[in-house]
Amino acid sequence: MSGQKSVTPSAESLAASLTGTKTRGLPPVHLWNPPFCGNLDMRIARDGTWFYQGTPIGRPGLVKLFSSILKKEGNDFFLVTPVEKVGIVVDDAPFVAVDFEVKGRDENQVLTFTTQVGDTAVASDALPIRVVRDAATGEPSPYVLMRADLEALIDRKSFYRLVDLGAHHDGWFGIWSSGAFFPIIPSVELP
Repeated sequence: MSGQKSVTPSAESLAASLTGTKTRGLPPVHLWNPPFCGNLDMRIARDGTWFYQGTPIGRPGLVKLFSSILKKEGNDFFLVTPVEKVGIVVDDAPFVAVDFEVKGRDENQVLTFTTQVGDTAVASDALPIRVVRDAATGEPSPYVLMRADLEALIDRKSFYRLVDLGAHHDGWFGIWSSGAFFPIIPSVELP
């Protein structure tokens, strides 16, 4: 291995390796399969805050850049570029849906979610909404699939708005979007 340098991954090296790969829209991370370079001291908290070496990343543009190269494999999360792949920690979901727009009504409504980094997704069969209830408390945690196995936790205010739009269908209370029904709770459990 003489002549080869070992490089320790860093947030700076990831950002630098992307400067020449700018594309319209999201980078094609699904096509990139670089070697694993180790874990990076980066974490995404449940509230959507990105941390690097224990400190919140204060530059929204940098967070958006990193979010665009996020990839999930199994239960693990990675930031990938054409030349390196590093593991990061995600406390819950990598994104938080902080708002949504409604067009139409009832079975014909379409819900478009927006995340804390400005990504959007239309809830549909391909990008479903799911609700996980805590086994001990029954508290719901609602999610919407944003892209390629990457979900957004729907924030509390948005979830309350969704509930206001809810309807009963086939024994469930849930929400419609793009012609698909997404169950939230069995109808019999509602007061």
